[in-house]
Amino acid sequence: MTDEPREDRRQQPKPPKAQFLSAQTAARKLGIYLPAAPAEFRDAQHSRDELAALQADPPEWLRVLRAEGPHPRSEVSRRLGITNSGLARAGVSDAMTTAEIQALVADPPAWLLAERRRTNP
Repeated sequence: MTDEPREDRRQQPKPPKAQFLSAQTAARKLGIYLPAAPAEFRDAQHSRDELAALQADPPEWLRVLRAEGPHPRSEVSRRLGITNSGLARAGVSDAMTTAEIQALVADPPAWLLAERRRTNP
């Protein structure tokens, strides 16, 4: 036996590869309606680092889209306080603007009141 150190033959860690998301997945994670996003966002894949940068410091188009809409179905249902299924039962379109949502909240139709009772008994 020798006292010399053995050569380390383990595989060295590889640098992490950038993970890319489709525009649809990125839009869902940002909480925006994809058809309303700019073409350069819709037509590209986005890395997780790019998505984190958009969330940390959103550009003007993203701030406006989040504030004014149109919003995806999940955001519409959240703002109305009902489920996605409740929107489908009412025959509501997938996307609504903030103004349309606020109008429904201000003067709720019968279907919205019924869905809220169903959601929060």
